[in-house]
Amino acid sequence: VQLVESGGGLVQAGGSLRLSCAASGSTFSFNAMGWYRQAPGKARELVARITSGAATYADSVKGRFTISRDNPENTMYLQMNSLKPEDTAVYYCNANGVRFGRYDYWGQGTQVTVSS
Repeated sequence: VQLVESGGGLVQAGGSLRLSCAASGSTFSFNAMGWYRQAPGKARELVARITSGAATYADSVKGRFTISRDNPENTMYLQMNSLKPEDTAVYYCNANGVRFGRYDYWGQGTQVTVSS
């Protein structure tokens, strides 16, 4: 299974970006998908997570970011509005769950840079 992120880039504070995560090589719908981010010198943190019925967000992005997914295609999106310089990080796509054993897949990441 491969996860490929796209949509990152450079944006001014207050601007918007939409990240996409496309999965290939899977024959089933993932139990859960999520976006994580890692800023320089910091640990990777969960930004948003979505299962079949619910989405959860980190407090720092609530009200600004929206996660969504297209289940049949295992495609996931992150709409990021009102971006702040502190949102600058590499954003990673994740898919995980249990199917004949636990699985946990990661993308390579896409850089998001927010200038002040």
